[in-house]
Amino acid sequence: MSIVRIEPAPKWIRGFNGTTAVVDSKRAQLVWEHPYYPWWYVPVDDVHDDTLPVTTIDELPDHVKVEWSAVERWFEEDEEVFIHPRDPYRRVDALPSSRHVVVRVDGQVVADSQRPTILFETGLPPRYYLPADDVRIDLLRESDSTTGCPYKGFARYWNLHVGDTVREDFVWSYDDPLPESAPVKGLLCFYNEKVDLEIDGEAVERVVSKFS
Repeated sequence: MSIVRIEPAPKWIRGFNGTTAVVDSKRAQLVWEHPYYPWWYVPVDDVHDDTLPVTTIDELPDHVKVEWSAVERWFEEDEEVFIHPRDPYRRVDALPSSRHVVVRVDGQVVADSQRPTILFETGLPPRYYLPADDVRIDLLRESDSTTGCPYKGFARYWNLHVGDTVREDFVWSYDDPLPESAPVKGLLCFYNEKVDLEIDGEAVERVVSKFS
């Protein structure tokens, strides 16, 4: 395994199973095993359950990575962290805007809003979150899918029905977003990569990403 980067983690890292702190460290290291986000490696002495599955690396002797799924709840200081450790270099800004956003699918307008909240997240295209009143709700059918994000929280999804075509998990929303993404609460968002997007009367070129 090729390590991209290692640096000290200044935050207090804890993991709980039930009420027991099975990981408790103020000496963790952030390790980027790939470019996308880091993992915590903590001193062996800061792991208090010998049954937890762990990973080691040569670059950090006497440190281990505890498998995320082996711990019920993870915390940075006193704030719970979900899905995976957060990258200190990734920023999320959710800003209200008066830009005019029009979303088309197969030539049909499925959303038209002049009150978007734009979510800017490092490494991703801007996402335009729109009030439900500005979206063709009649074209949406809620799906059973959910996803989680350590910066935004847990999302639920809708399928989009345009003509005879059903596009699965095409629209999403956060009912209870994490504090840094609180302004998008209850708003609906489309994948820029999959729609024809117009901002203030100008067509936006589709971006290419893992969501394309």
